[in-house]
Amino acid sequence: MERRVVVTGMGLISPLGNSVRANWEAAVAGRSGIGPITRFDASRLPTRFAGEVRDFDPATVMDPKEVRRYDPFIHYALAAAAEAVEDAGLTFEGELAERTGVVFGSGMGGLEGIVENALILQERGPRRISPFFVPRCIINSAAGLISMKYGVHGPNYGTVSACASAGHAIADAMHIIRRGDADVMITGGSEATITELAFAGFSSAKALSTRNDDPQGASRPFDADRDGFVMSEGAGCLVLEELEHARRRGARIYAELAGAGMSGDAYHITAPHPEGRGAVLAMKGALRSARLNPEDVGYINAHATSTDLGDVQESLAIEQVFGDHARKLAVSGTKSMHGHLLGAAGAIEAILTVLSLYHQVLLPTINLHRPDPECRLDYVPHTAREVRGVEAALCNNFGFGGTNVSLAFRRFV
Repeated sequence: MERRVVVTGMGLISPLGNSVRANWEAAVAGRSGIGPITRFDASRLPTRFAGEVRDFDPATVMDPKEVRRYDPFIHYALAAAAEAVEDAGLTFEGELAERTGVVFGSGMGGLEGIVENALILQERGPRRISPFFVPRCIINSAAGLISMKYGVHGPNYGTVSACASAGHAIADAMHIIRRGDADVMITGGSEATITELAFAGFSSAKALSTRNDDPQGASRPFDADRDGFVMSEGAGCLVLEELEHARRRGARIYAELAGAGMSGDAYHITAPHPEGRGAVLAMKGALRSARLNPEDVGYINAHATSTDLGDVQESLAIEQVFGDHARKLAVSGTKSMHGHLLGAAGAIEAILTVLSLYHQVLLPTINLHRPDPECRLDYVPHTAREVRGVEAALCNNFGFGGTNVSLAFRRFV
């Protein structure tokens, strides 16, 4: 009999707030976390706004000396993990420490440290590069430091698949528990790319919104006037647990992670497949893995980046997968509120999807003023919606390179 996997803890740092509760309350209220860039002088850039993490002190989760050694994406990861582990009520001792692992994703890792050390190398020479430069920046340092903090010895690694990184981390963690290699997994994703270099690169690729006069209205999934995504930062962490293990200790169970589907577009390095083929395969794979029929799903937290091609292709893919039932589905683009956390997007959106099932509240797609005629679904415009009987939901994440993942969650009652 296949081992079932449930969510027993969550932690979240994002432009909407520095806890799960703060994020949920902001999302239900339809508030935007987007504003002008304060981290650096953005006056040379065509895009001068972002979703920044605010009022965050990494010294609350790390020794001050370690704060200086490590990149902000690691600070965020450790903070989200601390909240998730506390929420799960777990203490890692004895056999449990050996049966707990960490898989944590990031799309770009320690970009701030890379920029800083490149300038030091150019201006001051190689001898002035910190010995902590490499561990500060490499993506698996987040997973490694989480494992060290809690003394857990199970599977430990990072996932790197652009904006699908956290989704893949969560899927991998689920499979590790399913096959019996661990009983508990700490998983999610983190990103900290609010740097001039990242904005210059994405701006050159024409990927970012330039709605500088209206930052809070800039991310507008499925809207005919969308003009690109809004870059954000933060981290999300989920504690996944084998069902019987969670039951034995009386854990609160938020939802079941019932399945995951993964695919590749094999089409273009940045553009989605024009027929949404990869998205279709990922969603079908999630349904198959979760043993769900299309009509069992009532809600999708869409990837919905607010890009011209991506939103249309995802909508068309949903129609292909769900057929006539697509018109009965509710679909949210929560990036309209928190922006695009790149490699951490799958973590924040998975958490919001879990909470939507748990509270039976579907989150809004704000800024949807003039729906694109090619996007024909119910996108829960403007205002959160209280519902009854939504038993299963998908969470989609797609990344550059044509990489796709869809997670299937089931309400746990």
